[in-house]
This record gives sequence, structure tokens and C-alpha cells, in this order.
Amino acid sequence: MLKNKGQIINVISWTALIFWLVLIFYLSAQPVHQSNGLSKKVTEVIIEKVEIIAPYSNFNISRMNHLVRKNAHFFAYLILGILVMNVLRRSGMKINKGVILSLSFCILYAMSDEFHQLFVPGRGAQVKDVLLDSAGAVVGIGIYLVVKFIVNKAQIRNKSHA
Repeated sequence: MLKNKGQIINVISWTALIFWLVLIFYLSAQPVHQSNGLSKKVTEVIIEKVEIIAPYSNFNISRMNHLVRKNAHFFAYLILGILVMNVLRRSGMKINKGVILSLSFCILYAMSDEFHQLFVPGRGAQVKDVLLDSAGAVVGIGIYLVVKFIVNKAQIRNKSHA
């Protein structure tokens, strides 16, 4: 039974990772007007919510949209770092090797993503975006490690009290 549960968790982990890779690719394949339209919608929602809290705020929608687009890079790769690290650790890989391979994979995917954008109308490759993506992956991997450490500590504590 446990082996079956472990297999199900592994399938879910791999499925989540593949889904996320496809989502990043799909979003990168959007022409600039479509991609910008999506970020503007997100920006408008953010501004609406912030104006509820701070009604007299004066936002530059263009500047805010740029921040949303750049944060999207960071957070997409933060999630990717977590998902890649999870898949590697579930496959039995040691932490140090898992961190190196996760980060390497995320950086290579970020580079390939920027290369891919060279062929998308209105889009281009930017080294800044690879750096943002890589920073997001580092934070994601770090979050994964911290959460895993806390969970392991709690499990050890629970076993010693049982």
C-alpha cells in the first residue's frame, strides 16, 4: 500500500513539473500584444485591490505593468525550482546533487525560454530575464529545503514522543 501511495505521489510530482514547464513555454510563445494584454489585466486587478486599501495612491500603469511582468518571471521560476527539487528528491537524489541539478536545469530552461522568444513576434531574449528566472529558482529551491527541514524535524519530534 505505501509503495502504491509513493508511486501516486511521484506521478503527481512529475505531472505538476511537466504542466509547469508547458505553461512557461505556452506563456513565452504568446506574441507581445497578447502577453502584454494578459499582464495588463493582472496589473489592473492589482491596482484595483491596492486602491481599496490606499484609495489616494497614484499608480503609473505602465511602470506597474513592467513590475508585474518581471515578477512573473521570478515567481514562475520560484515554482519551477520547487517542483524540480521535489521530483529529484523523490527519486532519491541526495540534497547537494539535487540542488546543483535543480538549479542547472532551471537556468538552462530559462536560457532556452529566452532563445525560444527570439522566434515569437515582438518578443526577444534578455539576459536580465534569465537572471530573474535564476534568482527565482534559487529562492524556490531554498524554500523547498527550508520546508523539508521543518517537516523532517517535526516528524523526528513526533516519532520521539510516540
